[in-house]
Amino acid sequence: MRELVRTRIGWTDLPGHVRSAVEEILGDRVVEAVSQPGGYSPGTADRVRTAAGRRAFVKAVSPAQNARSVALHRAEAAVTAVLPAHAPTPRLLGRHDDGEWVALVLTDVDGRHPATPWRADELDAVLGALETMAAALTPSPVAHAPTAAERLTHDFTGWHRIAADPPARLDPWARAHLDQLRHAAERGLVALDGDTLCHLDARADNLLIDATGTVTVVDWPHACRGPAWLDTMTLLVNVRLHGGHDTDALLRRLPLTAGVDPDALTGVYAGLAGYLLDAARQPPPPGIPTVRAFQQAQGDALLPWVRQRLRDRTIG
Repeated sequence: MRELVRTRIGWTDLPGHVRSAVEEILGDRVVEAVSQPGGYSPGTADRVRTAAGRRAFVKAVSPAQNARSVALHRAEAAVTAVLPAHAPTPRLLGRHDDGEWVALVLTDVDGRHPATPWRADELDAVLGALETMAAALTPSPVAHAPTAAERLTHDFTGWHRIAADPPARLDPWARAHLDQLRHAAERGLVALDGDTLCHLDARADNLLIDATGTVTVVDWPHACRGPAWLDTMTLLVNVRLHGGHDTDALLRRLPLTAGVDPDALTGVYAGLAGYLLDAARQPPPPGIPTVRAFQQAQGDALLPWVRQRLRDRTIG
């Protein structure tokens, strides 16, 4: 399932001074722009080509589309500006920020999103890339990045908010085990210590695979410092959503997660499930009408896994 934003603006919708600023960064006139699918920003997401044939990826937004997206673009610019060249990530070529419009000009990746449901070969390639990325980004090259615990503290209290005001469609098992879910999420938050720069939003539409099978991890506004295994385990939420793979077996065999305390992993998944199910019942953000349905789908896919892991641990 890949719910896409439906209200995205394009290159020609940008004010002239923003397009001129992008062309100044590129050193040439843009003659072609192709809007890209995927993601949840209502701003532009265009692969552009200049008159001389240079290619780049341009994303731009203003508060008129979504104020939070502006802050996320600024955060992404600060991160991508210092990512090392050996990491499987885009490079920032330049940015424009006039106080209203924020535009990022990044290296173009001639690739496609992994197929969903996930193919085994593409999943292996992505998991390998995440392992490479964790090594390349340890220690974190972004000293100012928040810690994963700082980034997720509010999110991981989702079960507290659900307990205070349970939604009508809350899963009966979750309703009966809210204390257990709250405590598991608290354990997960404590486990998020580390000095790897983590993407924190690894899923199919934030990944590109080129013709050679090389994987690039794109869209970095949520980057934080946490354990090396965090992106690998969060990717498996997306794998779980689309089905077809034994995610518990993957956790046990993957180098980054094999040695991690299973209770810590379960706790992080419990925290993510609480966040997703709490967020899904909120009104949609301006310009992003489909994100709540996507959060609901992820939460619905993740909760049975959390239930199974908590039950298996109790039985064991």
